[in-house]
Amino acid sequence: MHTEPDWITTPLTAELLRGALDVERTEHGLLPHRLPARARAQNSDAQLAMAEAQPSGVRLAFRTAATAVELDTLRTKRDYIGAPPRPDGRYDLLVDGRPAGQASATGGNVLTVDMVTWKTEFTPGPVGTVRFDGLPAGEKDVEIWLPHNETTELVALRTDAPVAPLPDRGRRVWLHHGSSISQGSDAAGPTAIWPAVAASLGGVELVNLGMGGSMMLDPFTARAMRDTPADLISVKIGINIVNHDAMRLRIFGPAVHGFLDTIREGHPDTPLLVVSPVHCAIHEDTPGPSAPDLGGIGEGRLKFAALGDPAEKAAGKLTLGVIREELSRIVRLRASDDPHLHYLDGLDLYGESDAAEHPLPDNLHPDAATHHHIGERFGELAFGPGGAFAERG
Repeated sequence: MHTEPDWITTPLTAELLRGALDVERTEHGLLPHRLPARARAQNSDAQLAMAEAQPSGVRLAFRTAATAVELDTLRTKRDYIGAPPRPDGRYDLLVDGRPAGQASATGGNVLTVDMVTWKTEFTPGPVGTVRFDGLPAGEKDVEIWLPHNETTELVALRTDAPVAPLPDRGRRVWLHHGSSISQGSDAAGPTAIWPAVAASLGGVELVNLGMGGSMMLDPFTARAMRDTPADLISVKIGINIVNHDAMRLRIFGPAVHGFLDTIREGHPDTPLLVVSPVHCAIHEDTPGPSAPDLGGIGEGRLKFAALGDPAEKAAGKLTLGVIREELSRIVRLRASDDPHLHYLDGLDLYGESDAAEHPLPDNLHPDAATHHHIGERFGELAFGPGGAFAERG
């Protein structure tokens, strides 16, 4: 760890963070959370617990004249038995809103996962340091976006000039909830996940509740969204419910109504955009569950397959096509007395023709280029003229 006497160490506090709904003091430092403590206490699912503690969309944000910044962090990285090592999580530096550097941390903990039994083994590791230097002189806005796919405990922040929390620039706050695709899946880095791309195009502050494997219409997440200040809200619903074969049509519709009702308790007039699933060929007409095909994992090839039977739709099992129809129906019904409720068909973000040009490498998750594609489409359709999130005069 750096000990040069000319460095200024600034205490890490919630005031220096954006995009987190809660912070936890650990033995090492500060752990950002994307769900509040009450919601976490009501959750018993290990997948959601891991996903919400991965700081997708969370960033340190401060005003400073510093030309060099060091951040000590303790990461927890996942490794999968038999698979090639996952790339290190990336930290993205923005200066006055523009990309200014990238880095990764060393050391850290390792969570080893057996994808056959789903048993895990935790191996502790040391704190690492991320360094950015060569920043322009003079006062500036600095943001360090944390890795979207690694649990990250913030241990220490050092700069060569004083730091103050970034002032409110008057930008609208966009609160979004979705699946691993919204969390970032295989995006290149934290500012390259599709919600971050769209937020940059829309000129808004992102609060990203994209949770890998965990967009399940959980009531505690709806209550967290109800209680979070926001100027714009979106919910991207469907793929995880099909993946897990979690609901039938009879339950799905009322669950969507209840989720939206809860959000509306805290945000009665906020623009609320319901987004249906993007194209995913394996589940367009075939119900879940889905499961990984591990045959090629040793060569770095992981594919997912749908295990359901299309004939089961008659019994109420859900496919992406069924979910789109139901979401469209629900929004039309509710919009008669909720003029601020809107619907966006996920196929307009990434449809069958897009899949032919940018196929999903594992049949489920978009790659880095496709994240940019979806983000740009969302920026155009939601924030552009006539969009649900367009600036009103």
